Amino acid sequence: MPFQIIRNDITKVKADAIVNTANPNPVIGNGTDGAVYDKAGAAELLAARKKIGKIKPGSAAYTDAFNLDAKYIIHTVGPVWNGGDCGEADILRACYENSLALAAGLKCRSIAFPLIATGVYGFPKDLALETAFSAIVKFLLTNEMNVILVVFDRRSFELSSSVVSDIEELIGDGDAGFARDREYRSGKNARPRYPGDFSGRTGRDDEKDFSSSDPGKSGAAGLRAPFPDMRGKSLDEVIGNAGSSFRERLFELIAASGMKEVTVYKKANIDRKVFSSIKRKKDYKPKKTTAVALAVALQLDLPTMLDLLARAEIAFSPNNKFDLIAAHFVANKKYDIFEINAVLFKYGQPLLGY
Repeated sequence: MPFQIIRNDITKVKADAIVNTANPNPVIGNGTDGAVYDKAGAAELLAARKKIGKIKPGSAAYTDAFNLDAKYIIHTVGPVWNGGDCGEADILRACYENSLALAAGLKCRSIAFPLIATGVYGFPKDLALETAFSAIVKFLLTNEMNVILVVFDRRSFELSSSVVSDIEELIGDGDAGFARDREYRSGKNARPRYPGDFSGRTGRDDEKDFSSSDPGKSGAAGLRAPFPDMRGKSLDEVIGNAGSSFRERLFELIAASGMKEVTVYKKANIDRKVFSSIKRKKDYKPKKTTAVALAVALQLDLPTMLDLLARAEIAFSPNNKFDLIAAHFVANKKYDIFEINAVLFKYGQPLLGY
């Protein structure tokens, strides 16, 4: 997976380059900086750091990694938060951009970042996350590298309040139940029903019809894939007219999108080798996270996504947090895979991509 978010101590992560949120002067600081020195070997790392001298905010320099499980430590100096009117966001973006460029110049295949400047420097975590994602996305569109964002715990991983409120309304506080008071109809003929509206609300009182064989005409919301009408047809006719496979349908959708294949797999946060396997193997069965990632990259509507997933024998459930979060973003036409992954990580779900 080209971009991952993981919960760990960055000094324990294996990558070609480990990014250290350094003090501008060659001294051992607090927080991540102090932890990196401790694990790498304080005396050797400090001696190497003194050879670099002072590092300006936003700039990056490197040393050997010494005792860390890496080749290099990239030292970058984040901005001290002063309210946001002193160019702090531009400096933070430069930290990521310059670190990534330096890693590329060093021929690194992987790099691990902490959430820069959110500790003692006081940069707001939600804004820091947006800045990190923006810089990383831009880099990965034209470069091949595995980028890992390392957070110490989920409590330190903050999203914007609007995103959090939408998702908490959707899945409930610690409960994957969804619009529980609307999930069943009342009366003696009550039967289970799938929640239907993800467009900024948690439910609706009407049900969509998903019986159409055309996924583009089957409605805008729901958790069931459209199915062809088999009434009046023999079993042989039904089997003889089996639909296209996941792989076949995927490449039909890619062709219809007008996007290049490389653009699709990069937007889907999928490794080039994985995409090559999909293209090569006629009976390829993707993981759910891979299939949904491709649907997001192609900006499919919800019924079309569900149809694509069904061809890989993948179903969505109305009481699964991953499914509800993914469906919410797709139904609301929000296709930023990194934002979706941030929310999935926040709620302890697997990330999109491979």
